Order: sequence, then structure tokens, then C-alpha cells
Amino acid sequence: MDAVQEHKNNTENSTVTVENGATDTLKTNNMQVANGVSQQIYLNGPDQVVPAENYTTAIPGCHVKLRIAPRGLAAEPPISVPGLLSRTTARYPNATALATKKADGKWHKITYKQYQDRVRIIAKAFLKLGLDRYHSVGILGFNSEQWFIADLAAIHAGGYAAGIYTTNSADACFHCLESSRANICAVQDKKQLDKILSVKHKLPLLKAIVQWEGPVDTSIPGIYSWDQLLEIGAKEPDTQLNEILKSIAVNECCTLVYTSGTVGPPKAVMLSHDNLTWDAFSIGERCQNLQPTRDRLVSFLPLSHVAAQVVDIYTTLSNAVTVYFAQPDALKGSLVETLKEVRPTRFLGVPRVWEKMYEKIMAVGASSGPLKKQIALWAKEKGLQYHLSRINGALSAGMYGLPIDLTTSEMLWFWYEGSSVGYKLAKSLVFSKIHESLGLDKCSTFVTAAAPLSPDIKKFFLSLDIPLVDAFGMSEAAGAHTLSIYPKFSLDSAGEILEGTETKFGGSMSPNGPGEIMMRGRHVFMGYLNDAEKTKGAIDDDGWLLSGDVGRVDSNNLLYITGRIKELLITAGGENVAPVLIEQAIQAELLHVGYAVLIGDRRKFLSVLLTLKTKVSPETGEPLDELESEARKWVASLGSSATKLSEIVNSKDPAVHKAIEAGITRANKHAISNAQKVQKFAILPSDFSVYTGELGPTLKIKRNVVYEKYKDIIEDFYKE
Repeated sequence: MDAVQEHKNNTENSTVTVENGATDTLKTNNMQVANGVSQQIYLNGPDQVVPAENYTTAIPGCHVKLRIAPRGLAAEPPISVPGLLSRTTARYPNATALATKKADGKWHKITYKQYQDRVRIIAKAFLKLGLDRYHSVGILGFNSEQWFIADLAAIHAGGYAAGIYTTNSADACFHCLESSRANICAVQDKKQLDKILSVKHKLPLLKAIVQWEGPVDTSIPGIYSWDQLLEIGAKEPDTQLNEILKSIAVNECCTLVYTSGTVGPPKAVMLSHDNLTWDAFSIGERCQNLQPTRDRLVSFLPLSHVAAQVVDIYTTLSNAVTVYFAQPDALKGSLVETLKEVRPTRFLGVPRVWEKMYEKIMAVGASSGPLKKQIALWAKEKGLQYHLSRINGALSAGMYGLPIDLTTSEMLWFWYEGSSVGYKLAKSLVFSKIHESLGLDKCSTFVTAAAPLSPDIKKFFLSLDIPLVDAFGMSEAAGAHTLSIYPKFSLDSAGEILEGTETKFGGSMSPNGPGEIMMRGRHVFMGYLNDAEKTKGAIDDDGWLLSGDVGRVDSNNLLYITGRIKELLITAGGENVAPVLIEQAIQAELLHVGYAVLIGDRRKFLSVLLTLKTKVSPETGEPLDELESEARKWVASLGSSATKLSEIVNSKDPAVHKAIEAGITRANKHAISNAQKVQKFAILPSDFSVYTGELGPTLKIKRNVVYEKYKDIIEDFYKE
């Protein structure tokens, strides 16, 4: 409580009450008018909590109430983004904050002190170039030191950080910049610059564009290089920046995260300082034994997505973790090389990343000799036995109210399994080499998030001494609502609910579900920018965020997602079908199928669209016609001579179709009713990709895009 008392001692003249009844005194100044709303200015920022009447708002510049609890993690004193950076810098000024691999092949690093200094310099430059209070800085580019600094600088200068996906079209970029009232846009290179220049004439509020990489044509009015930005900021006094920092409050918006926009234009999710810093704090508390200045993380997932922001920017900042930036082509093949150089201690990947690693390991295994294959099978059996025993021990301890720590788990493991000699030998002979080849030999936490990952793939990695734990959340919950830490997890759960948050299940008679997953806590967003109607549709009158996912919770506080309301198929016979489970069952039987999309809403029976894995263009990521090497081997093993996807599709290759029919038949054996069995399938003429539009930036399937693109094939399924 020292931080709370110190905050109280430094304030005067006004009083604010938060949820637990605690009061704070705030120094006030004159009134201001923001977006037509008259507001009192409070000058005890940036870590002040300004009085507010509601938990939600859609109005820029307004404040919300915080759900601060009387005890537990939710009682943690609130802190702003600038306050968090200052605190970590004061504690670890010389620790490495960010590391970038430059053209010379060397990693160039900056300390936390240098990090803060550059954030302040860029913030002053943004102010000089015309960033207004509660207006945004759009950021368009791959993960980099400049992305991080521009994000935090926008917040320090009293604006909003607004990430834009690099795959966005010019029109999609325009929507983000126009709706967020962007004054400045920071872009990575000329490719992204050209998008903004093509729509700049429609953006009267856009005052400057900053390009941080490559040659910059500064002859174009309003275009600046990153070095110019540093020069501008370095010449500015601190006076204006410090005054703005005094006016910042923890319970105001600091970041806009745009939803994927699969239906209608993307909505701007308003996240407060407290949303981000508290969720990062909660994640850090769940991640056991975080070691400030020693832990390392590789940043490669899109920073315009909330998961990457809360982990890569805020959890690392909260715990003085070093962030290494991957290369822009990380998801096209270079990621493993970066991992092998950095050897991160924590790693977050989306399902497609883990699937690619799985495919690589399988390919290496298939080319091994008979002896190596036997050793690998023996090692996997020992690894799986060891980990399942530990998991069962931890879950049993939780079920009976025992403390779940390493000692308890180990004792229970010995009770289940007896001796760890076989596992230790397997670790030495096999697992250590696999981990080293993936660059994960120093990693202690392996997380999968953003979309469901097949339990079979998780089981595969578990057998290789890589326990993949789940995290579940959404943009509207500042990133994470659940996160499991080994050994308390299960292969089919979505993670353990974070302490300090609340969960209930809409439409369920039981407090444990099943029903619509609803969330409440300090991580729940403020509202959708300038959209009060959709804000009310997302958060009910009691402050519960409606997720749209259907699930349940078990006695160990593990959350299980059983379907998605919007994706739920209702057959013509009235049966509810959750597509993901059936799709995963098919993919488990047919390993060389890329994606499976179930069809059957208001139809007489289920059918499925399938893609086969093909090579991709290294420049664009566009799927090519040539089959991926392992898929080609599989096709050859069936007796087919096809090497291209078009050959299989055009000829309706009998051997491939017969193998797929057999795989679907095997998957149908797991169906809980005849109505949930797949009766027809089609192989699509192209694999899915971000480039061609079927996948979102985190590689989730955009079902509406697939339905529209292949509507003729779908209708053919159901012709009489």
C-alpha cells in the first residue's frame, strides 16, 4: 500500500472514489471542452484516477470507473503507461530493453534508460508536428524498435497509439486513420507509405507521415524520416510534454486496437492505461519465476493485434524483459533461425506457427533411419508418460484443495509414475536436440493463443517435452482472460482463468456452464470509439463483456471453449453443431490437409471445404500451385503422380479423393450423432493465406470470406 499512500500525499483539492470505497485527492485546474463534453482538468498525472460515473464510454477523452477490488490481484494500485516505463527504468536503467539485428548481422541493443529517453524525444516531436490531445498516431509496419517507441510516445504525448495491420489495403488504412482522427502516421517503408499517400487527400486531420526504414523522399511536404523526427524532438524543451503528462489519467484511453472486421468495418476498441498495465501485471503474476533483466522474448506476431501488444510491449515492460525483434519474413520461414540465435526463455506462438514446427519435425523424422525412428518413438512414449503424470498430479492436487507447486506436483508424479530415469535419458538423447534445433532449448514457457490448436498437436509437442499451454482472450479484454502454466493445464482447455477477473456463463443454469462466456474485471475495455450502440451490445448493464464464445469451467478453474455463437451451425434438422471440433477431427486424420471449413448452416447435412498444403511465394506469401514437399510425398505414397494442386483438382484425382474419403470416415466415428457426420467434401483450388484474404493477420480463418469466395462449390453440395 506504500504506492497508494505516496499517491495520496501528492494530491489535493478534489476527491475520487473507486469501486472498493478507497478515496484519492486530486489537484484540479480549469475546465476544458473535449468532443462537446465539458470536463475538469486534473493535474496529478500520469498515475491519477479521475472521477467518473460510468464503467464504459464511446467518447474520446472521457474517463471510466475502475473495478479495483479490496484485496487480491485486482487491488493492485493502478499505474499508467508512462508511470510503468518510469518505474522500470528507475529499477533497471542499464538492463537491455530492445534488440534489433541490423544489416551488419549484429544485434544492436538499447537499455531501458535509452528506451525512455527516445520515447520522450519522439513524444516531443509528435507534439511539435501537431499531435492533439485524444487524437491518434497510426503505426503501420513490422515489429521494430521504432514501432514500440512510436506507440509509447503517442501515449506520453496525450494521444492514442493505433496499430494498423501491414496487410491492410489503402482503403482499410484510411478507415483506421479517419476513425481515430489521426494527426500522424508512422510507416515502415515506401510500400506502406504509398498506401497512406494514396488516401492522404481524404484525411484533413493528418499533419505528418514518418517513415522509419529505407530511403525517404523528404521533398514531399509532410514526410519525415525517423532521424529527422529524433532531431525535431531533441530540440524541443520538456515543458509541454511534462504538462501533458500531468493531465494524463490511468482511467482514460491510451490505445486503439482495431478488430479484424470479418463483418463490417473494423471497430476501434478503446483500451485504458489500466486495462493494459493491469492485464500485463496479471499475466506476469501467472507466469511463474519471471526473471527481470534475464528473460528474453522474440517479437514477431503483429503488434496491431492485442495479444502481441499486451505481451511484447507491456508484460515485458512490466518485468524488465529483453525483447528481440524477428525479421519481417519471420512467418515465411526465418523465425526458427532467429529463435536459434536468441534462444528465448518465453515463447508465444499462434497455432499456425506450432503447426509449421510440427510439420518440420515430422519431415525430419520421416527421413530418419530405422534405429533413429525407434529411439524417437521410445523417447516420445517416455516424455508423454512423464508429462501426463505431472499434469494429472497437479490437477488432482487442485481438485482436492492442495497447493499446486513444484514440490507437490513432483511428489504426486512419483506416486503416479515411480521413476524419472527413462524421461531423463530421453531428454538427454532426443528432446534436448529437438529443442536446440528449434531454438527453444532455454525456453520454460510455451504458449499458444489467438485461435484453437488441435489437442493432437498439443499432445505431440507434450511427448517432445514441450508442454504448450493455452491463453484465451479478446481485444475487448485487453488481451488475456486465461493463461495456463504447466503443469496445471489440460490438452483441450483454453487456459486457467486469471486471478482478479470474473467469469460467468450466459444462458446457463449452472455457474460452471456451459453457456456464453462472459468476463468482468479491470481488463475489460472502455468501449468502441464513437459507437455507443455497439458498446452497449458488447457489455451488459452489469458490466459483463459478452465474448460470443460458448464454454464451461471445471473444478481446476480451467476454461473449455465448446463453440462460438456466431460460428455455430444449426442444421435444417435443428441440431447445433460447433464446427471447430469437427474440423480438427478431420485435420487429425488427414495431416496434409491445410485447412478444413465446415458447411451446414440451415442445410440438410454437413459438408466440408478442404485445402491441401502448397508452397508459398517468399515475397508475398501467396499460395502457389506446387504442393508442399511433405504433401507431395503423401500424394505419391497413394499412387498418384500429381505434383501440383491443379492436377488433383482438375482430374478429381481418384487416389487422393479415396484417401480423403477414408480420413473423413475415420473422423466421423467420433461424431456424437449422425447429424454431425460429414457427408461431402471438396478440395479447393488454392490453399488459404493472408495475401488472398481467407486468413486474418493472426491466421484465423475468415469464414465469411471463404463462404463468399466458394459459394458455387458450396451450392453444388446441396443440389438435388
